[in-house]
Amino acid sequence: MSSNNGIDKKQQVLFSQAEINEMLESIPSNVRSYIDSLQNQISNMSAIGLALSKERDMEKLLEMILLEAKRISNADGGTLYMMTDDQRLRFSIMITDSLDVHMGGTSGKDIPFYPVKLFDDGKPNESMIAANAGINGKTINIPDAYKAKGFDFSGTKAFDEKTGYRSKSFLTVPLKNHENEIIGVLQLLNAQDIKSNKVISFSERIQKNVEALSSQAAVAITNQNLIKDLEVLFESFIKLIASAIDAKSPYTGGHCSRVPEITMMLAESVNEMNDGPFSNIHFSDKEMYELRIAAWLHDCGKVATPEYVVDKSTKLETIYDRIHTVATRFEVIKRDEEIKFLKKQLSIQKKDSLSDLDKKEAVKKARIFYLKKIKQLDEDKTFIEESNFGGEFMSQDRKDRVKKISSYRYKDNGGAKSFLSDNEVYNLCISRGTLTAEERKVINDHIVVTIEMLEQLPYPKHLRNVPEFAGGHHEKLDGTGYPKGLNHAEMSVQAKIMAIADIFEALTARDRPYKKGKTLSQAMRILGFMKNDAHIDAELFDVFVSEKIYLKYAEGFLDPEQIDEVKD
Repeated sequence: MSSNNGIDKKQQVLFSQAEINEMLESIPSNVRSYIDSLQNQISNMSAIGLALSKERDMEKLLEMILLEAKRISNADGGTLYMMTDDQRLRFSIMITDSLDVHMGGTSGKDIPFYPVKLFDDGKPNESMIAANAGINGKTINIPDAYKAKGFDFSGTKAFDEKTGYRSKSFLTVPLKNHENEIIGVLQLLNAQDIKSNKVISFSERIQKNVEALSSQAAVAITNQNLIKDLEVLFESFIKLIASAIDAKSPYTGGHCSRVPEITMMLAESVNEMNDGPFSNIHFSDKEMYELRIAAWLHDCGKVATPEYVVDKSTKLETIYDRIHTVATRFEVIKRDEEIKFLKKQLSIQKKDSLSDLDKKEAVKKARIFYLKKIKQLDEDKTFIEESNFGGEFMSQDRKDRVKKISSYRYKDNGGAKSFLSDNEVYNLCISRGTLTAEERKVINDHIVVTIEMLEQLPYPKHLRNVPEFAGGHHEKLDGTGYPKGLNHAEMSVQAKIMAIADIFEALTARDRPYKKGKTLSQAMRILGFMKNDAHIDAELFDVFVSEKIYLKYAEGFLDPEQIDEVKD
């Protein structure tokens, strides 16, 4: 039968807390004091580890590490170095209590010292104590710097001479990550006797405690760096996708990067509201980050949208702009009219029954008719070219004129054909913009693809709302938006913010295929109409106006001629 600490399992006794306390009372006071000290150390180290793991601000974390190291060692001063990519130790925090020195960290004061080189001209800089620890990865405990051999303390001595300080005991501990790489160096200065406050050397016990703390600190720092690296990678990947979407079309380039600017401006203004409908709303840093990510990804579904639709700059554009083919047809008709006129002229000249004066008059009438026809064709050609560019609205009269022109006949390969095909008429009669209803559906479907793409990602907790925020920017408060037809109550504030940002950017964009970027006054007037029609959030729009977010954005992203006066 197995045993535990020499006691048979059947013989193990469970002691009550009262019995444990009674046994402790029988222990000599010095032993009990030592046990209490150990318990406190264990408790403190656990508390420190927990505190370090919870801190998300790197500057606060580093300062917490140094302060705790000073506390458990009762050191007068300390410095925390962080390793740079070029193998140098950067001064991160410096604290010396007796000199009232606190630089770096959260102090707001820069440390005016160059980073410590680990290597000088390729040779290890082992004479510098911090560099030595950073190179060799071993703790260095020096009782008295003025008596130490093998290290260069000339800088320390110069500092002492200048300040009247006396640097004596040093404890320098390397910080290693999970791959045993040096990520920093913790250096403590002048351990003090608790009773007398005299400077003493760092004891072996203190050294072990500081090394234990350094190990915990290195884990915390590494975790923070890993989180930061992952966030940087994540954001870089997101921006890569956004830039790829913008690069896909010369007409919407920059949209994915500009919408986040407007989005965050409006969100920040909402955060600053102390009264009104948003006084109780405050986005945390994590929520602001989540919204920014959503703004960057709001059009990611456009990667699946065909270029011929995205890049359709004119109504007749497919692989090429068919307006050139239509223009050729006009020239064919004009040529045929000219031939017809010349034949008419020749026929008149051959008529012996007509006098010279009658012939002259008949030719004149024929020419007037011909020139009138050519003028009409030129006007029709200009009209078709203008219609091809698209715009905000095409009236029914203009649509009727397109259909009338389509009835013209022209000769092609010996046969007569309708001047415009049904598809050409359909495209030229598009009421707004350059897209047909079918093509607009393809464009609109990008938001469906966006939602489907984003919902497949395994988000951490603080990013789980990204699909909802990004996928809601085409919804309208009256329920007529897409793709879900959400109403006011079903939409988050963040999605409503993005809707305003997306619309405003689209209205003022200078690179759209079918229109010029609108002026501020024009864009704000349209947004005002959309507010009145319950297409956008009225209260958010009021913030957009009152905080002059439109003007802040315009000053950074619009052409000067677009920036005009906006009346409240």
